[in-house]
Amino acid sequence: MAQKKSTSSKKKSTTVSTNKVVKSAKKMAKKNPKGFIALVLVLVLLVGLGIGGYFLYRYFVPKVEFELVGKSEINVALNSTYSEKGATAKYNGKDISDEIEISYYLNNEQKDTIKTDELLTYTVKYDLNYQKYTGSLERKVNIVEVEPIDIHFLELGNKFTGDCTYIKAGDTDILIDAGSRNGSAEAIAKYVDPLCTDHKLEYVIATHAHQDHIAGFVGTSKPESEGILKHYKIDTLIDFSRTGSDSATYKDYISLRDQRIASGDIAHHYTANDCIQGTNGAKKVYDLAAGITMEILDQKFYREKASTENDYSVCALFTQGDNNYLFTGDLEEKGEESLVALNNLPEVELFKGGHHGSYTANTDTLLNVIKPKTICICCCAGSDEYTDEDANMFPAQASINRMAKWTDKIYVTTVVSNNKDGFTSMNGNIIFHCEKGREYTVTGTYNSKILKETEWFAAHRTWPSV
Repeated sequence: MAQKKSTSSKKKSTTVSTNKVVKSAKKMAKKNPKGFIALVLVLVLLVGLGIGGYFLYRYFVPKVEFELVGKSEINVALNSTYSEKGATAKYNGKDISDEIEISYYLNNEQKDTIKTDELLTYTVKYDLNYQKYTGSLERKVNIVEVEPIDIHFLELGNKFTGDCTYIKAGDTDILIDAGSRNGSAEAIAKYVDPLCTDHKLEYVIATHAHQDHIAGFVGTSKPESEGILKHYKIDTLIDFSRTGSDSATYKDYISLRDQRIASGDIAHHYTANDCIQGTNGAKKVYDLAAGITMEILDQKFYREKASTENDYSVCALFTQGDNNYLFTGDLEEKGEESLVALNNLPEVELFKGGHHGSYTANTDTLLNVIKPKTICICCCAGSDEYTDEDANMFPAQASINRMAKWTDKIYVTTVVSNNKDGFTSMNGNIIFHCEKGREYTVTGTYNSKILKETEWFAAHRTWPSV
């Protein structure tokens, strides 16, 4: 009650003061009308001079801001190619980056590329010029030995197609998706546990709300197949920004996710759009290990309604030295168009085949930009789970036709079978290994045949003449 009185008193005091000023002004106007008019004119003149002075100041003394592109300190892989990223400039808030002149000095020698064959730290200095305005900036560039990366495309213990990729980058553990059914949590944990020895996943990505990507996160009531979100501690979980799903699997995922966040077993949770916008503590680019980064790529369906749930997929680019590895979840045609439009995508050494090798994904719009050298597809080849038309069963003939323009190094985890389980390994768990961001190997736990050399391919697909 005392606080309310105090506030009321202040309001009353302000009103009284204002009334006094108005009364005094009226008295002055009656007593000396010419003087009052003169005073008003002086006040108007002063205000006008103030406003005019501000704009004259902005015109004659404009504000020019220079800013580095990227971080002020970065790590660059040993024996890779590094070209200076540059800087941006604003003139009174307007972007004039294309008009500035930049001179780069590497350890005081003028150049804009770095020879990275020694483990050294460089200082890149910038002299920037725009008309009569100059600026200077600095960036520290550390040349580092790149740590190894292993990317595992997992079989999921059943005949249903789904996605789960485990990545070991140096000592950092990453899991992208956990399909295909709730019971797949057992197969995932059995494979990952010996590799993730501290039982902690530094990063988990749930690309979108379909069962074949998130059911294993939920798991079952059986101890051997408890949900992946429960089985591991997680430092950072990044998931889809939008969904049209109201399935039981989706609701169970949200419920378990929120429980684990509340308990502290998931330390940080961001959506893909948080990463793009830099909100809630999220970042667009994460340093995973020496010379290895993970970038959450932008696409418009993080913010806009899509006609298919697949186009809400979170997309990520991993870079190791000069090598790039692209993951697009189940993006379809419109999503891939947006991904290309909103990112400066590089050519990639590895592409996780989009939407399990579906004809609705892996479009020329994307493939002609990324020009993949190796493609790994998570699916049960030849399954009639989604279609009875042979040519459209995963991996679809139309997708193979488009992929074949760039590579024949296509690998597939699983294939349908007439055995009691209804499936068997094609390559099995596929392991992509790269030691120092240059040469790499691809092996399967069952075999390492490329798709076009398999029996299933000979019976169901044709290799196009490229």
